[in-house]
Parts: sequence; structure tokens; C-alpha cells
Amino acid sequence: MKDRRSFVPLRCAGFCWRARDLVEELRSLRVEESEIYSAIGEEGFTRLVAAFYGRVPQDDVLGPMYPAHDLAGAEQRLRDFLIYRFGGPPRYIEERGHPRLRMRHAPFAVGRAARNRWIAAMNAALDEIKLPPDAEQALRSFFDSTATFLINRPDDLLK
Repeated sequence: MKDRRSFVPLRCAGFCWRARDLVEELRSLRVEESEIYSAIGEEGFTRLVAAFYGRVPQDDVLGPMYPAHDLAGAEQRLRDFLIYRFGGPPRYIEERGHPRLRMRHAPFAVGRAARNRWIAAMNAALDEIKLPPDAEQALRSFFDSTATFLINRPDDLLK
């Protein structure tokens, strides 16, 4: 009778070895967040943020959250934040300090509906401007988790 203790680890070791190789290969295909600026540059972030804010004024959920007199300022702040966050120059930090995203969004009633509308507008902007797939996927993931993090009101209190 074979000793199963020696058989199972050898089989597992081969599988684990291949799995580790696969994980390393997948990591090499993925762009790191700090490399996104290098991949798309300031121009990519400028196009993305412009495409997003082009949708905001006519949106019945997002439009009222952005004062018309400060739409250009909001666009600049988001652009500078994203550039800094993804490996570019630290203009945002130099001008505004630590991002403190939850504190800065506290005055706005951000429920799940507003979060979902923001994500829909940003996803439409990403679809429009056609970034490299790995940068686009990293940005979509970041926007999804960050928008969820910024929910500060239950939707039933917003009616």
C-alpha cells in the first residue's frame, strides 16, 4: 500500500507550483494603480473627467448635487485627485491637503441611488474615451469601491 502522505503533497506541490506561476503571470498582465498615470497621462485623466462632467448637469440625481457655479472647480478637483492618486504630480495634495474623501463628501446626501448614478456616469465616460483595458479595469474597480465607501445616508432618508 502506498503512503498517501508522500503522494498527496507531491501532487499538490505540482498543482500549487502551476497555480503560483499562473498568479505571477496574471500579476504581470495587470497594471499597478501607481502606473496608471504613466499609462494614460494627464491627457487621459482630463478626457475621462471631462466626459464624466459632461453628463452631470442634465442628470436628475447628480445635477442637483453639483452647484452650476462650481462645476469647473469640481472637475479640476476630481482630475487633480485622480492624477495624484494614480501616480502623477501631487497638485491635489499641494492645493488641498489630504483627500479626506468622506469628510469632503459629508455635506452631500450620498445614498445608494446617487452612488449607482455616479458609477453609471463614470462607466459611460470610461466607455466613451477608450483607455487601455488594464488601466480602465483598475479605474472601474477603484471607482466602484470608493463610491460605495462614500455612501453616507440610507436611501430611505433621502426621500
